[in-house]
Amino acid sequence: MNKRQRIKKNEEFQQVFKKGKSFANRQFVVYFYRKEEQLEFRIGLSVSKKVGNAVTRNRIKRYLRQSFLEMKEELRNDMDYVIIARHQAATLDFHETKKNLQHVLRIARVLKKK
Repeated sequence: MNKRQRIKKNEEFQQVFKKGKSFANRQFVVYFYRKEEQLEFRIGLSVSKKVGNAVTRNRIKRYLRQSFLEMKEELRNDMDYVIIARHQAATLDFHETKKNLQHVLRIARVLKKK
């Protein structure tokens, strides 16, 4: 992920939380907000200390970033996404993480039609 595709600032996170919509499953909560003028999607990741130690939290974030990279053709470019990992995300391997992320994005109806 390059820097243009990341949400880092608190104001940007708050905009997605306040103006966007959210959907969840047992592992992840996904907030998304549509921005008309945006050329490529951006993601913000939030993994609380309650989820695990630093190694676990960083592994979850790596898995999520890689999942988004592999799904970039299916994702809408005019969106900001914020993913919040829940406690159960700590037990997932990469393939389960990607599958659960796809599940919650499908529920949210933000994936492009194939």
